[in-house]
Parts: sequence; structure tokens; C-alpha cells
Amino acid sequence: MRERLRTWTENVETFLLEVILEERRGKRAAIVRGLLLALSRVFQVAIKVRRFLYNSRILRDSTLGVQVIAIGNLTVGGTGKTPVVEKFARELRDQGRNVAILSRGYRSKPVPFHQWLLNKLFLRDDTTPPRVVSDGKSLLLDSEMAGDEPYMLASNLKDVVVLVDKDRVKSGRFAIEKFGCDTLLLDDGFQYWKLRGRRQDIVLVDCQQPFGNERLLPRGTLREPPSHLARANTIFITKSDGNTAELRRRIAQHNPVAGIIECIHHPLYMEDVFTGQRINLEAIKGRRVASLSGIAQPESFEQSLVKIGADLVYSKRFADHHRFSQQEVINAINRSKKRSAEAIITTQKDAVRFPKIDRRDLPIYFMRVEIKILTGANDFQDCVRKICFR
Repeated sequence: MRERLRTWTENVETFLLEVILEERRGKRAAIVRGLLLALSRVFQVAIKVRRFLYNSRILRDSTLGVQVIAIGNLTVGGTGKTPVVEKFARELRDQGRNVAILSRGYRSKPVPFHQWLLNKLFLRDDTTPPRVVSDGKSLLLDSEMAGDEPYMLASNLKDVVVLVDKDRVKSGRFAIEKFGCDTLLLDDGFQYWKLRGRRQDIVLVDCQQPFGNERLLPRGTLREPPSHLARANTIFITKSDGNTAELRRRIAQHNPVAGIIECIHHPLYMEDVFTGQRINLEAIKGRRVASLSGIAQPESFEQSLVKIGADLVYSKRFADHHRFSQQEVINAINRSKKRSAEAIITTQKDAVRFPKIDRRDLPIYFMRVEIKILTGANDFQDCVRKICFR
């Protein structure tokens, strides 16, 4: 039943995304677009009301007395946020900070429905402690309980605390009291206004699709209007191709004082999803490979394989955050073999959602990437010092 519901949800999401991006034509798609446009106008009013309530202190924010760094974006998914969060956490840790990453755990296993319902009916505060994905020493949860990004971050950062809870004031207080953390990184936190204090807002803008289709949710992919870039202290232009003069001009119209840093997602190596064996990028240059992904912008991932020099002969895409079944992986192996692929490549975010499989006809690797600064800072240490220690 649960698997059927997940499949139905993904199908609806895929249909709506195709409607939003105008990849679907016809009368039904046009009617849905009209309904979504009306809802996006309601959403725009809700954003303005929420901002007014916080600015006028009717809705109160909280201060925990530690450094808070919110890393997020204006659009839904696909800007490459997780590697940026990882890079910040690693650099802050190396500079002596005790770091906790606070995530809401998108698509993690929810609390039991009866518990949620009782809390709402009786207006009770949720006193359930946050989920500890990593205590800074050990990985404690799997990807289904933690969510894809928190699990991936905890896997890559062995000595950084990673917590999951929708209430990040609660999880921030838990990180301070339980683990003695002095720096809180809010993963996907630009729209989270409840936690303020000594806060720096870092916004990621995808060079390839800076503001999506320029419309607000649910008619578009924008969470906030581009004018809200004015709140940012620093703006990262991700997936930069070096041709960003026009994008920089547009950013400056909304925020002329924020620091702008350009970066790319730099591939490091390939790692076997099941054995952990690593191979260098040269090993797939000129080889026939297939790609398998369930991410927001698979085109960027597939293009990166081509740039490395791989011959991409087959690609299979699923909805963002798709949890793969054994049969789906086996089907991908069979189709890849028919096209004479020598390996299947996926992303690290997808790899955490792979099931164990009995067949290993083809090796399956994930591509490990890191952030590489192009302009705006001499190196990442300089970048962190400017943002966090000024």
C-alpha cells in the first residue's frame, strides 16, 4: 500500500512538473496551468503576509546565542545545495568550530500520524527530540529515517553533528545543550525565519536556471520572488560557465551589496555503490556508460559525464528523491547491457536510496563531487572567514 501511494505521488509530481514547465500540451494541461496560476497568486499573498508578521514581531523569531548560517535558494531543488553545505561544515570544523547541520529531513519517515494528530488537536508542542542522524562520531540512522541529504551529509562528515526536525529552533537548542555546538548550519534554511540571531544568509543561484520559469509556486518553481535576494549576505552562483555578466547585473538590481561567489561542482572520483571501491575519472573516459538518477535536474548530471569524456549510451530518470526498488535497478542493468554499456553511473544522493541487489552484471558507481570556487574568493578558507568571522 505504501509503495503504491509513493508511486502515485511521484506520478502526480512528474505530471505537475511537466505542466509547470509547459512540456505538456492540450486542454487538460491548460486548465491545470490556470488553476496553478490562481494558487500561485494566493501563495504570493501568503508570502507577503508572513513577512509582514515577522517584520512587525507578531510572529516571533528565536535567538540561541550561537552563529547561524542559513544556506538555501529561491527555487525548488537542483541548485547543488548539499555539496555547498558539506563544504561549509568541513571548513568550519577545520577552523575549530563545533558544527551541527540542522535539516528538516525532506522525504524522511514522518512521525506516526496519531501522534501528529493529537498534538494538533490539543495544541501541544511537539516534545519529541530531533532525530540524530550523526552524533559527530557515528552514523545512527539510515536514509529512509533521516532523508537523502542528511544521510549523505552525515556519511561524508564523520565528525559533524547532523540532526533532523522540522522545528529547527528545537533541534538547534538540542545541538547546543547535548553536543555543545557553537555553529548551526541550516540546510535549506533561507525561508526559515524562526531562527535568527547572529545569522548569515547564503543563497544559491543556479547559473543554468537562475529563477526557474520566473513564476511562484505552484505555477512555477520559485519559493520567493527574485527581489527577496535582498535578504542575502552572500550569493553563490552555482554550475557557473563563466558567462555570468547578465546574471550578476540582475542580482545587483535586487542586492547590490551581497558578496558574489561563482563555483562549479567538480567531479573527484567514482565509487562503487555496493563495495566502496574507488576508481579515478580517467577510467571511464571513452567508455560506454549508462546513467541512472532521481534528482531535480538530471540534465546537469548527465552533461557532467559527457564532459568527463564518457560515451553516454543510455539514461534513465526517475522523480526527485525516488527510492529505487530492486526490480528498477535490475531493469536499468538489462537495458544498459543491451546498449553495450560497461558501467552504470549515478549520483551520491541517489546511491543512498539504492536497495541491495543479487545481480552485479554491471558495476554501478556514484560520482563524488565537491565545490570548487572560481571567482569571489582566493580559496574557500578565505570565503568562510569573510562570511562567518567578519
